[in-house]
Amino acid sequence: MRQSSLFSSTLREAPSDAEAVNHQLMLRAGFIRQLAAGIYTYMPLGRRVLRKLEQIVREEMDRAGAQEMLMPALQPAELWKQSGRYTVYGPELIRLKDRHDREFALGPTHEEVITTLVKNEFSSYRRLPVAVYQIQTKFRDEPRPRFGLLRGREFLMKDAYSFDATWEGLDTSYRRMYDAYVRIMERCGLNYRAVEADAGAIGGEGGTHEFMALADIGEDTIAACTCCGYAANLEKAQSRAESHTYTDAERNRMEKIHTPHVRTIEQLKQYLHAEPRDMIKTLIYMADGKPLAVLVRGDHEVNETKVKNEVGALELELADAQTTTAATGAPVGFAGPVGLQIPVLVDAAVAQMPCAIAGANEADYHWKHVVPGRDFPVERAGDFRNVNEGDRCPQCEDGSLQLFKGIEVGHVFKLGTKYSEALGARYLDANGKEQPIIMGCYGIGVSRMLSAIIEQNHDERGMIWSPAIAPYHVHIIAVSIKDEVQMRLAEELYARLRERGIEVLLDDRDERAGVKFNDSELIGIPIRVVVGKHAANGNVEYAERKDNEKQLLSKEEAFSRIMETLEPILARSR
Repeated sequence: MRQSSLFSSTLREAPSDAEAVNHQLMLRAGFIRQLAAGIYTYMPLGRRVLRKLEQIVREEMDRAGAQEMLMPALQPAELWKQSGRYTVYGPELIRLKDRHDREFALGPTHEEVITTLVKNEFSSYRRLPVAVYQIQTKFRDEPRPRFGLLRGREFLMKDAYSFDATWEGLDTSYRRMYDAYVRIMERCGLNYRAVEADAGAIGGEGGTHEFMALADIGEDTIAACTCCGYAANLEKAQSRAESHTYTDAERNRMEKIHTPHVRTIEQLKQYLHAEPRDMIKTLIYMADGKPLAVLVRGDHEVNETKVKNEVGALELELADAQTTTAATGAPVGFAGPVGLQIPVLVDAAVAQMPCAIAGANEADYHWKHVVPGRDFPVERAGDFRNVNEGDRCPQCEDGSLQLFKGIEVGHVFKLGTKYSEALGARYLDANGKEQPIIMGCYGIGVSRMLSAIIEQNHDERGMIWSPAIAPYHVHIIAVSIKDEVQMRLAEELYARLRERGIEVLLDDRDERAGVKFNDSELIGIPIRVVVGKHAANGNVEYAERKDNEKQLLSKEEAFSRIMETLEPILARSR
């Protein structure tokens, strides 16, 4: 491709509303352009990278035995109502009506559509197992689109679905897809972790893992053990329980103490010279419109996903001041577990406390020497908190948990019979008896991967692409297009490389050398060949973007180096 004809332009500065590095660089390098909030056009350079990511995904899905298909983006709302997700998905589901007033939705995912299709196509166990996938644009009405392609309202996704007759078959399908995801992440050069995760709105009856690209800008937090392979999303992460020893002082009867205007854990720490780990934090929530108390230790935070899953709530939010007062009899800041008349969830760490400080449900008062199980019931105890950095690993004796930020780029689910039961997708087994089909679901955010790769591979000058996914393999820069010797040598290299299957971008623009070099580093093509003042001697300047170490080589040496460097890429494409 001749850069003078490339439908793209670079920007000296990124727009002020571009917060993330990947967003800034893609805009500046001319990979994408924004049409509306969370909606982007992929320019030729961006589309070339996207196509290569798609191809890697496609090759590994085919290798895993899945068959490619394409389903409609426009889905009848009735399917979503049958599965029960029409309400669960909430306002992020883009709803619309046709001219006949029939309700539809723009698909953020396709469980309902594929289940209905399989229901009508398969009726015998002899047709199972089967796995299918598609690569398609999805739609989600994000409340706050941000970070460019990382949280958009329109995005490119690969979704795959497996259908089995047995749970053992699902385990096999799940492992096959999990392994395919590992290969995809490694081929794309991502620094990632596969972590245990919450199923969210997709739901299901089995395990689920997220594939997280590690990045400081990530909106998800990952907890990983320092010793073993345990890793989980913060929504799912657990830790090993701590042990306590009782003393006579801890068996004292409760004592009410005056704590004027002391509302927060930090204020209570200063006022009583006590540690947060010795306090009970009582938070009042509204779960589907009904009040609920959650107790965690003062140095812990409530995990709202775990709470929602425990009570089966669709919506969970902190109660306002009026509701808190009605439920506890006290202003915000003085709630406690003693005498509460609403349902109470007790985190396991609280249940194991020998005694604690807690709100007295009375303005300006707290209790000392509160003993769980003695002074308030511990009927619904469980894991309702976020893990902390340094907590003990739940799977090994010696490890502790470290926290990382990550970008979710893939998610694999064991759906079980959630959708097949709801939509009537059944098969006849060997005995002629009807059974629900057992499903798995496997998604990859292809456009999200593009952003995550840039977030992990850039420097202060621009993007740094690996040859496997770069928009072009080689960037040839003719310093002066008016110099016939330079242009002749540049054109010769350009033609020879293209004949050998190398993707080349030739900068033949009538621009200053500095502009060309800056654009080259911004775009980040793996190999750069500068044809300049040494062209008269048949020499060029060779450099690789990952280290920018410049070498003066003859044109033949440069050609051989390029072919040798790119041989693994060429071999895969043969």
